[in-house]
Amino acid sequence: MVDTFRALLSIRNFRLFLIGQLVSNTGTWMQRVAQDWLVLQLTHNSGTAVGITTGLQFLPQLLFGLWGGVIADRYPKRRLLLITQGVMGVQALVLGVLTVTGTAHVYHVYALAFLLGLAAAADSPARQAFIHEMVGPAHVPNAVGLNSAQFNGARIIGPAIAGLLIASLGTGSVFLVNAASYVAVLAGLLAIRPAELHAMPRPARADSRLRDALRYVREQPELLLPITVVGFVGTFGLNFTVTISLMAKQEFASDAAAFGYLSTAFAVGALFGALGTAARRTPPSRRRLVGAAVLFGLLEIAVGLMPTYWTFLALLVPTGVFALTVTTTANAMTQINSDPLMRGRVMSIYLLVFLGGTPIGSPLVGWVADNLGVRWSLILGGLISALAAMAAALVFSPARGRKAFAVGVLVPARVRVSGGRRPATQEFEDLEQACAKPA
Repeated sequence: MVDTFRALLSIRNFRLFLIGQLVSNTGTWMQRVAQDWLVLQLTHNSGTAVGITTGLQFLPQLLFGLWGGVIADRYPKRRLLLITQGVMGVQALVLGVLTVTGTAHVYHVYALAFLLGLAAAADSPARQAFIHEMVGPAHVPNAVGLNSAQFNGARIIGPAIAGLLIASLGTGSVFLVNAASYVAVLAGLLAIRPAELHAMPRPARADSRLRDALRYVREQPELLLPITVVGFVGTFGLNFTVTISLMAKQEFASDAAAFGYLSTAFAVGALFGALGTAARRTPPSRRRLVGAAVLFGLLEIAVGLMPTYWTFLALLVPTGVFALTVTTTANAMTQINSDPLMRGRVMSIYLLVFLGGTPIGSPLVGWVADNLGVRWSLILGGLISALAAMAAALVFSPARGRKAFAVGVLVPARVRVSGGRRPATQEFEDLEQACAKPA
């Protein structure tokens, strides 16, 4: 248990950050539910309007997400996060005031959703890279796992609280509570001690160009592997918001409550997957990433074949476990193997590939469900995820490791270090020994 929470217990800055993020993300999940509900109220149950709102919220990530990484590398990440989180809090406050006063119109929601997306485009790569600055290289896998755990914990708690608040106090109250939740994350950021950060010198403007990061990633198999795997899994495999609802309604003729239980089962599995990753003391490796992706794909295929509601629900839990094992392992590998001067831009590429596939994958999943059946959307998504992970491991493995991979043993990931290249496992041992020495 102590190993699971070691970054949280031993690093004050990360503890402040994570607690603030848990409070804020709970509010964010509350707002996601309330925002959709408000749009349905304002448009007399228009599903198209809900889709437009979601699209506007994620559009800035696709258009400007890479530039968000450039900004994260050029400016202090803590200061940048104070600005972006403050903007998000103001956005929630304005939406709450408009709703409570009865003056909200759907175009207000559209504009504020786009503003939220703009702030998130700059916030996401800075927030991901800031984890490394808070905890240092030796604790990155544990910190990434804990960060994913708090996100999925908020994903379970937030919608439930939102439902109670909407029923008792109205939709506007949810936005106001979310606005207040940003006080926690802003207070945590302000309380962080800069002297305890593992900050790197910021690159000069001429050395922080986007094309340099794109060229850098293209030349690093250690980065191409996790980014490629998470791209295929995110695009074709992780479409459960679509497939779970379709399975609940079309295959099992279930009501909204039963659909909610299915979503909760997947979220609970995801939470355990994140905590399991956080508990590991060994660094993330090719073997773990590819193995988890293959198992996730096989489980998704099995989920698509489940004959009853309850067997479907039960198998969603381990599927959620391996889904989060894939994403947290890929995230940690990307951070660890990135040049510190390029980490913000590299993480923006990772996020673009991971999130940018959603507008492509979701319509494809819907088309397959409409034409071949919803079960086939799960089966094909799992098959593509598993095959893509194995293919990526072969393509991006060192030549001397391909024969070993063919029998199931992958060459450990390697990271760049001054004076040569050493296995990631060796660097982690060196780092842990250094951290254990008295100052």
